[in-house]
Amino acid sequence: MKLLEDRIEKDGRVLGEDVLKVDSFLNHQIDPDLMVALGNEFYARFKDEPITKILTVESSGIAPALAAGMAFHVPVVFARKHKSLTLKDNLYTSEVYSFTKKTANQIAIAEKFLSSDDKVLIVDDFLANGQAVEGLIDIIGQAGATLEGVGIVIEKTFQKGRQLLDDRHIRVESLARIAAFENGHVVFAQD
Repeated sequence: MKLLEDRIEKDGRVLGEDVLKVDSFLNHQIDPDLMVALGNEFYARFKDEPITKILTVESSGIAPALAAGMAFHVPVVFARKHKSLTLKDNLYTSEVYSFTKKTANQIAIAEKFLSSDDKVLIVDDFLANGQAVEGLIDIIGQAGATLEGVGIVIEKTFQKGRQLLDDRHIRVESLARIAAFENGHVVFAQD
């Protein structure tokens, strides 16, 4: 998606060998017009699937997932990383390791928001090592729901996440695919 690639080139910052900081438009400050464009693009790519729910992980996945939910006109459910007084019983849970935060979190979704009738599209901000998506797939399995596909805003093709999903024959649509970081610049994968 050229619009997203242009924005990454303009405002993204490469940190080290494997981290892309996109906090000015995706995961700290959010560009609502860009989110609408992302949601519409996910809809265009998955419109032939019988999607009934969009699923993501808090917090960076919420904005693009909400935009996709608006395009599909379906509810958006996000897995919480921290338990609270209002989220403690009747939960689907899974353990997820965060590469950028170097910590493991137990993510949770209330059972009442995901059922065996649901046809789910996962939408998340990044696909790197695949841990967040794997955790969401585990929860979908616990609910007996059907995974229809995975929509990713930014995929780092040089990490193992995509291969894990390809090995399971899961449809993945990434809006920007990064092949490498070279000298502080993003090199996009050629499809």
